[in-house]
Amino acid sequence: MEATVLTRHETPAPTGASPPSLAPASTHMFREAGEAARVAAVQLTANAPKIQALAQRLRANPPRVVVTCARGSSDHAATFARYLIETKAGVLTSSAGPSVSSVYDASPNLEGALYLAISQSGKSPDLLAAVKAAKAAGAHAVALVNVVDSPLAALADEVIPLHAGPELSVAATKSYIAALVAVTQLIAAWTEDAELTAALQDLPTALAAAWTLDWSLAVERLKTASNLYVLGRGVGFGVALEAALKFKETCGLHAEAFSAAEVLHGPMALVKDGFPALVFAQNDESRASVDEMAAGLRARGASVLIAGGGGDAPDALPTLASHPVLEPILMIQSFYRMANALSVARGYDPDSPPHLNKVTETI
Repeated sequence: MEATVLTRHETPAPTGASPPSLAPASTHMFREAGEAARVAAVQLTANAPKIQALAQRLRANPPRVVVTCARGSSDHAATFARYLIETKAGVLTSSAGPSVSSVYDASPNLEGALYLAISQSGKSPDLLAAVKAAKAAGAHAVALVNVVDSPLAALADEVIPLHAGPELSVAATKSYIAALVAVTQLIAAWTEDAELTAALQDLPTALAAAWTLDWSLAVERLKTASNLYVLGRGVGFGVALEAALKFKETCGLHAEAFSAAEVLHGPMALVKDGFPALVFAQNDESRASVDEMAAGLRARGASVLIAGGGGDAPDALPTLASHPVLEPILMIQSFYRMANALSVARGYDPDSPPHLNKVTETI
């Protein structure tokens, strides 16, 4: 399918915005996000022996606990990992606060823990300090990293390359999807989930199809918005967090991500006529509660967009049916194309968000 070039929003461009001639298909973000299918295909094949060896080790010596460590988009992949590990492997999974070691010079007892560090660059000082402290505390450190000659890769006990290749846009896209795929491949192998393993083989083809889906309804609804909620649950919550970040950094749009259960505890008070909400709804055990929450938003006058809704509902965004674990990955691929177009429609350059750098070296 040919890329649809959406018209530029006619309001004055913000300071530092993209030039009027910028088209959605001309950005690094567009090109790099569109490479996700190819990246996934390479990754699934190249990493298979390494993944199988690590999975065998995890079955032979099950970790007492899994700890994830990441920042930004990589931390959203870690949230996806937490839900997947706890629901599939039944192992308690927690997110580490890098400042515990980098700022407070402290470390919990991690004897027998699996420590998953996720990063595109593998350079952030606080992440490196956290991994070093975790290893000293007894953890087995596994790095999911795109830059295989990075300090993180050198420090980890094992490395799972993301194979995303260079990513020039400040906004992570294909590297985020690569992190989700690596996590899923590892957990499928660890738990010997034949159904999920088989579905993964079809994922590259599905990602290519997801990239062609038309989410222009979201561009039209959100190009003049100033705030919105992004909602998901379970494995879908990680992509809701990622989508909210992309709205902020590429579109200048204040977006807050919540679990579809948590939005009822306070945030619902802000919902009024026309308040926009983007809902990610994969077809697993969480689906009924997410649908109920979306109905509650509509009843309060919210302008709801639902990915995974299916059918001909006026607020449904087209999505692909797949294994429930993979559906959020396909949704975020479709979202990236929409976010890129929305950024340009709002007068921004998605490749150069204001005040941001590609590598954030937090201490």
